[in-house]
Amino acid sequence: MSRSRRFSTAGIVLRARPLGEADRIVTLFTQEYGKLDALAKGARRQRSALSGRLEFANACRFEMHRGRTLDIIVSAQILAVYWQRLLEPATYAAAQVVVELVDMFCEPELALPEVYALLSGALAAMTTCGDALALLTRFELRLLDALGFAPPTDACIACGAPLPAGAFLDAQAGGFLGPECHQAWQSLPSLDADDMANIAALAAPRGGAVRAALLARPRVAGAIDSLVDHHLGKPRKAGAHARAFVRGTA
Repeated sequence: MSRSRRFSTAGIVLRARPLGEADRIVTLFTQEYGKLDALAKGARRQRSALSGRLEFANACRFEMHRGRTLDIIVSAQILAVYWQRLLEPATYAAAQVVVELVDMFCEPELALPEVYALLSGALAAMTTCGDALALLTRFELRLLDALGFAPPTDACIACGAPLPAGAFLDAQAGGFLGPECHQAWQSLPSLDADDMANIAALAAPRGGAVRAALLARPRVAGAIDSLVDHHLGKPRKAGAHARAFVRGTA
């Protein structure tokens, strides 16, 4: 969607960095225009109207002015404040993962309203549930689906034949292999029938034919992490931090 010289959009703060003595460059994921970098003039001054509104993961209605190189934030009206509910370290780590994944996967200025709704819903759920880290695998699978990267859970990625009760994850191929296509020399994670059913339920939208699940089995969580890392093509800082909490080493 093209932007007029002055425009309004709902957006979530992905990250920010200082510029000069008082300004900030803020990366937003917006509902109508996708990922945008914007200049927040004077936002680091205590008396700025933007001060406190551009915190990590906050959702705002932004009034924007289109500049030559960067859009300029004119005002921000808070829609949802997640920062104050992200003080618990594990919850903050989980929120960092979902924000980082959206930031890394999504190209600038590409409208993805389904991803915006997914990110907004995930942040709201993580700040109200008792175990935010447990929700990460479902978010990862739903994000892969929204981006067109989700593998079929009922067919071999190599030959297209229906999968039997279990399968092997071939992250480099981007999906699951049946036993006929799995080579003896390949050291691939093995997933049983319950694991595959769990993956299908985690990937399912609410209200669909398959009953959706929120929680991942341990082997499933590890397998989907590997699949996400393959599609990203580079390591995730926040992902490693979150996994340290799961292992109890953070």
